[in-house]
Amino acid sequence: MTMPIDRFYIDGSYSISRIMKGGWHLAGGHGKVDVKQAVADMKEFVEAGITTFDCADHYTGVEEMIGQFRQTYPELAKKTQVQTKFVPDLDILPTITRQYITGIIDRSLTRLKVDYLDLVQFFWWDWKIPGAIETAQILHDLMKEGKIARLGITNFSVPQLTQLVDANIPFVTNQVQYSLLDRRPERKMVEYCAAHNMYILTYGQLAGGFISEEWLGKPEPAGEMANRSQIKYKLIIDDFGGWEKFQSLLKLLQGIGKQYGVGIGEVAVRWVIEQPRVAGSIVGATSTRYLKRNESIFSFSLSEEDHKRIRQIIGDTPSVPGDCYELENDRTGRHGRIMRYNQNKI
Repeated sequence: MTMPIDRFYIDGSYSISRIMKGGWHLAGGHGKVDVKQAVADMKEFVEAGITTFDCADHYTGVEEMIGQFRQTYPELAKKTQVQTKFVPDLDILPTITRQYITGIIDRSLTRLKVDYLDLVQFFWWDWKIPGAIETAQILHDLMKEGKIARLGITNFSVPQLTQLVDANIPFVTNQVQYSLLDRRPERKMVEYCAAHNMYILTYGQLAGGFISEEWLGKPEPAGEMANRSQIKYKLIIDDFGGWEKFQSLLKLLQGIGKQYGVGIGEVAVRWVIEQPRVAGSIVGATSTRYLKRNESIFSFSLSEEDHKRIRQIIGDTPSVPGDCYELENDRTGRHGRIMRYNQNKI
């Protein structure tokens, strides 16, 4: 059974689909991308009610694909919301200029074929390098000029976000990794966002496909992973408590899903969107293969008993240590070593 995709109003006027189509999987590292097919797939997502696309300036080729979709299907384009990111390369941070920042924003406008950007989500790789606050202030200036409709942030810790908020820069959203495996936002971030009228956009709910029937009852993978997502999220499973604990969670999610006629992944995403301050969840997709399953996320709600049983496995406190993105920001650590820091060359 499928239901219409729920929508959420971010600031009273900006409506997003609570399931958003992610773009990272189209940026390379997840198999060959057929651009023509990717554009056709976007049409099917919008027609199904998933009208909000999440991308980034450094996702290779993705802004251009969305721009091509907008040009090919102009009537559907009117129904879409495109959320991109401003992620200056690590190498450019010491010498970043207003000209560079404006150039990146102008490039996104051109690629996406829009007059203004619905939402720009800001990230800064290294807070030891000065300039994050000044850069965010320039983005705010570009918002005042009409190039950006609203600002968000992504992958900052609470102390980092606090510095930006204290500089009176208005953010309406905060995109973070949040799943049954990785509940770092529950430590401080959810409470902070509630106190400062920000909504949370999530990614990683399906752990790169690990949270699925495909991995239930399977032995722990060893050696080379199939794609970048699996490399990233296998580390999260390890931090969650290991493969045996992960398998217990999958088995429970399968049992809960059978009550509602849905699968493991639908239960996992449903759990996330039922959490406080969560406006919507980004689901990565290289095709329309699971589109109908995404729609079924809104055919049920988890009961109090479901939540209780899930908490018995995942615990009352997050297993993954630290604040949001703290592990990934350690470039010498397991998580940081796999990141790509310079993909935004002009």
